[in-house]
Amino acid sequence: MVIHGKFRHFVASVATVATCGLFALGAQAQEYELNYGHMNSPTSITGLQADWLAEEVAKNTNGAVKIAVYPSSQLGKIQELAEGVSTGAIALSHNTAGAISSLYEDFGVLDTPYLYRDYDHLMKVVDIHSPVMEELNNGLIENTNMRVLYAFYFGTRQLTADRPVKTPADLSGVKIRAIPSPVYLTAVEGLGAAPVPVDWSEVPTALATGIVQGQENPVNVVLDHKLYDVQSHMMLTGHISAAEIVVINEDTWQSFPDDVKAGIEKAAETVRQKASKMILDQETEELQALKDAGMTVIGPDDGLDVAAFRSGVEKLVHERFDEKYGAYYEKISAVK
Repeated sequence: MVIHGKFRHFVASVATVATCGLFALGAQAQEYELNYGHMNSPTSITGLQADWLAEEVAKNTNGAVKIAVYPSSQLGKIQELAEGVSTGAIALSHNTAGAISSLYEDFGVLDTPYLYRDYDHLMKVVDIHSPVMEELNNGLIENTNMRVLYAFYFGTRQLTADRPVKTPADLSGVKIRAIPSPVYLTAVEGLGAAPVPVDWSEVPTALATGIVQGQENPVNVVLDHKLYDVQSHMMLTGHISAAEIVVINEDTWQSFPDDVKAGIEKAAETVRQKASKMILDQETEELQALKDAGMTVIGPDDGLDVAAFRSGVEKLVHERFDEKYGAYYEKISAVK
């Protein structure tokens, strides 16, 4: 991992609070102050779950562990947040598996398009005790000095654009924002578009100014960030069912006594279940809210050729990732 100029400055400025403060307090009074940085709005479920974790951890550790949450990319962009947890500048963050793969490539397998049979299959695979996640987590710890604390359902990613789209041909030459990672760039290209890597913090501006003509995200993200103001159509391609991965710095984790670890693990499971259920339950309601806001939603009943999109995506996935992820794909398929 290479940390470049701006971020090196960021690490130096934050590390004193995040790390030195942690160990000083731990040594003297067995109290721990941690920071949790993320890119989402504080009112989104993805943002709220960080606050829920802080509350549950405080409760389960009798106030010994205090987590301060910094939403909306206050502590850095997507890549900086991942690197921040790895270096210890940030104690906790959440991110897509694709973004984490920039530090440990194997993690990208979890965000492979059209990979999971259904919601239950996804949640079993990303449970920290599943054989797949245990293997990935061990590699993550060894290679990046951070570990998965838990993973929650982030939603099923759909395509939005400033025009109606029904077939891959409709996306020919159309610039669609993609998360800057190989799996997501491949997904967008497989859908038929020209993928453009853009950090999430810059997406609303990129859409408003026409740098890109569309993007892809779960319904809740589109609604929460009011992307309907700059995107007229949503296409229910359902190309990636994804979990958001909450990671913690390994040195921070190992500094805790066993009872504190147990309290944090209990909190993590509570929040994982709560956030996942809330996001799943609200998908239909949120889709209607997008329609009410003026967005045109195009699904299979409206002529959306999901089979064609799936075929294009899977072709590229097999070409680019079977050699790298083939063994993982078999293990994921075997999870029942």
